[in-house]
Amino acid sequence: MKIAVLASGSGSNLQVLIDQLHRDTTCDIEISVVISDKRTAYALTRARQANIPIHVVKLRDFPNRNAFDAEISRGIDEYEAELIVLAGFMKVLQPQFVQKYRNRIVNIHPSLLPAFPGAHPLRDALAYGVKVSGATIHFVDEGLDTGPIIAQVSVPVYDSDNEESLHARIQIEEYKIYPQVVKLCAEGKLEISGRKVTVKET
Repeated sequence: MKIAVLASGSGSNLQVLIDQLHRDTTCDIEISVVISDKRTAYALTRARQANIPIHVVKLRDFPNRNAFDAEISRGIDEYEAELIVLAGFMKVLQPQFVQKYRNRIVNIHPSLLPAFPGAHPLRDALAYGVKVSGATIHFVDEGLDTGPIIAQVSVPVYDSDNEESLHARIQIEEYKIYPQVVKLCAEGKLEISGRKVTVKET
């Protein structure tokens, strides 16, 4: 299956997907394009190093968010991607886009949703004083980090933690779980019933 990865930053989760899926000759997954809203995103460098096509779409070049999303959609369709994987993509996709790719967009978020959605989950979790945080992989719907949950992994929060140290520990778990979930999605092994996502029995 061909997948599109959308990223805005360093692309560390992208690198894991490249190493564990794209470069695995026994795995039928190809990252056909990496799309970013930032021309300077290091994720694009990672894509170039892996000979993966890139597509840059900058919000300021478009009159509105739907036009911006339409250009992202054009890139996805041009490279025949069937699954869209968000890896630190910092723009909220609009309902029209989400509806077009219903149940074909997955995202990873550094909190145990539904706790601490949005742009600052680590800061919010530490400010709230939680003792456990983690990562959530979910399908994207029209809300903000509200889609059906595919998988979660917990990480303890220490008294000495700051955003950087907590994020580093969460990322270790993200790198383990995200490729596994993307592979399940690509293989058609996930079943959605309302808000519940289950792995199909084989």
